[in-house]
Amino acid sequence: MSRKKYNSNHKVVLITGASSGIGRATAELLLQKGYIVYGLARNSEALQKIKGLRLIPGDMKDEKSLESAVKKICDEQGRIDVLINNAGYGLLGAVEDIPIEQARRQFEVNVFGLARLTQLVLPSMREAGSGLIINMSSVGGRVYFPLGAWYHASKHAIEGFSDSLRLELQEYNIKLVIIEPGLIATNFYKLAEEPLTRYSSNGAYSGMAKAISHNLSQSYRTMSPPSVVAHKVATIIESKHPRRRYLVGKLARVLFYTRYLLGDGVFEQIAKKQTR
Repeated sequence: MSRKKYNSNHKVVLITGASSGIGRATAELLLQKGYIVYGLARNSEALQKIKGLRLIPGDMKDEKSLESAVKKICDEQGRIDVLINNAGYGLLGAVEDIPIEQARRQFEVNVFGLARLTQLVLPSMREAGSGLIINMSSVGGRVYFPLGAWYHASKHAIEGFSDSLRLELQEYNIKLVIIEPGLIATNFYKLAEEPLTRYSSNGAYSGMAKAISHNLSQSYRTMSPPSVVAHKVATIIESKHPRRRYLVGKLARVLFYTRYLLGDGVFEQIAKKQTR
């Protein structure tokens, strides 16, 4: 593979889920800073509105589209310096209610798509002798709430996957950083409410589902903007020695430290209040 060399202000970045929310805010900020940014998303029409973004239509469940995306970038640029695994969604609803095929889809997008894209990018980074992978987890990968079992499981999986992979990559000068956003004002919560209502609003867990839906809609107005995560991503890329993980946005630190300092018993009392 031929190599093209760029200075530090022209790193080649691939970001998934770039059409909205955190992904869009991050893509726009990195473009402003002079990076070469490729955006991968299913909604290519939305990507066309981001000036300067190099569009790659793709689906995290479609391995061939991921292979084509990585090949296209390496053919055009010679390498990928930064991979931002941002694509994902939330599946809310009682474990008893959610069809198992929906649970599998949650893992295909949030975990296996992320893992496969990482596999595809790593040879380029190893050959270059450097690289940075940023995996967008969630504070939900460190804590838990009722009716979020499949989503929390996928984010806990990303945490374990990332920590193990970091150790594998150290000798190749490839860094791996986890970002754990708290409550961020994106369409994530509105999309997550749809399966919550569809699967759990009329059965044994209906009271719990309605309470959680209400609390989500109330909290949306005070959530942190996606830009706080975008700026953290930029800081990580520009840092010579980034930390292993970053808690970002509303309630991220509060929820994390409540669980780990006060214990699961106290944390679960707080979590149960969300169902009333």
